[in-house]
Amino acid sequence: MADNVVATFYYPPTGAMQVSAAELGETKLSKQGLDDDGRNKRTGTMWTASSHIITAVIGSGVLSLGWAIAQLGWVAGPAVMLLFSLVTYFTSSLLSDCYRSGDQSTGKRNYTYMDAVNANLSGVKVKVCGLLQYANIVGVAIGYTIAASTSMLAIRRANCFHGKGHANPCKISSTPYMLIFGVAQVFFSQIPDFDQISWLSMLAAAMSFTYSSIGLGLGIVQVIANGGVQGSMTGITIGAAVTPMQKVWRSTQAFGDIAFAYSYSLILIEIQDTIRAPPPSESTVMKRATGVSVAVTTVFYMLCGCMGYAAFGDAAPGNLLTGFGFYEPFWLLDIANAAIVVHLVGAYQVYCQPLFAFVEKWAAQRWPESKFVTGEVEVPLLRGKVNMFRATWRTAFVVATTVVSMMLPFFNDVVGFLGALGFWPLTVYFPIEMYVVQKKVPKWSTKWVCLQMLSICCLVISLAAAAGSIAGIKSDLKVYHPFKS
Repeated sequence: MADNVVATFYYPPTGAMQVSAAELGETKLSKQGLDDDGRNKRTGTMWTASSHIITAVIGSGVLSLGWAIAQLGWVAGPAVMLLFSLVTYFTSSLLSDCYRSGDQSTGKRNYTYMDAVNANLSGVKVKVCGLLQYANIVGVAIGYTIAASTSMLAIRRANCFHGKGHANPCKISSTPYMLIFGVAQVFFSQIPDFDQISWLSMLAAAMSFTYSSIGLGLGIVQVIANGGVQGSMTGITIGAAVTPMQKVWRSTQAFGDIAFAYSYSLILIEIQDTIRAPPPSESTVMKRATGVSVAVTTVFYMLCGCMGYAAFGDAAPGNLLTGFGFYEPFWLLDIANAAIVVHLVGAYQVYCQPLFAFVEKWAAQRWPESKFVTGEVEVPLLRGKVNMFRATWRTAFVVATTVVSMMLPFFNDVVGFLGALGFWPLTVYFPIEMYVVQKKVPKWSTKWVCLQMLSICCLVISLAAAAGSIAGIKSDLKVYHPFKS
């Protein structure tokens, strides 16, 4: 069944969705309010694309960067973060050139990451990429549910600590908060597609700057209160805090955490498909948006991660705003964690829209005559029409990810594993392979060898990060009891 799904969807559709400008005339299409492919005119700009990227990138991952740098130290920590930002920008630039096949202004559009892979690589690589992309989206949905519930729980605990004292354990279950987040996502997931969530992305991006700024500010205050910068050149100390093997596992997990913080390539093409038609070409606009977004997020990451380590040293919490490195002012922590929740509501939707669209298009092709799949039902309460298949499938997806989140609420380990799972194949390997094919880079040429060396190095990093995160999850499972505080 899975093989058929991939094969059905990834080959670009024909008909009205692929009407060329040569057939209808660009002027005629424009007058009808359509783009050169016969679809409704896209209205996205560099700023809307940047807001989508920032919403996806500056997510819950930023909160684990203080812990990640604590594992690596003052030398390796910032260096690794800068390295990941450069690799992400470079491979994203390669990927943005794959939105159109051939000419960057008039070539055939590839609407999704998988369409781009199919147009350039095809074969078994398409199916492997589809499996990885959608598995990663499911994983991100689980990770964001965990992170959002952790922040909601932190608001409750911050108020508890303020009222009862820091020594009080204030044990509270995260399960009800995961359910609250899941219910909210059931409603937001009914938004049909990417074009209709720009407002949610912009709100989420604003929230990401809010809580990142608060975390940064609290870190600065803590450094001043400590009378200096904490931490060491090599990170957490072997012997005093961890064993040599724990140091190795934690360091590799830190790589995964940093990779997750920069992970957005799997939805880059979908974001690019919202940008208005040339001139300038969509790839030119997307490269500008990527440059702006990666630069902004790297500055924030450096400040937040380094300040978190400077404030707490080896004791830097796994989540800067919910690990209770800070207790006061409790109201400011409440604002920061509320901002995280709002941001993750938007980020969840930005990531899941490609998966929603894939399943619904496949179902429409598989059962074109089914009223349940393709029809709409009038809902007086909502004053509009609702597609029953979309409502049912998206609700089921949210319920499933919420249940899994309640069973595995390990923020740091899950974040590290997700980063490792998606970084090499989706951020590095496929963009490089598509670029080589599209630009006809000669095999064994200097450029080809350099690209392959970059890919191999990133593969090694991903494997190490995955191993570290799996070791962390295995350790957590030894002492964890599901659905308890």
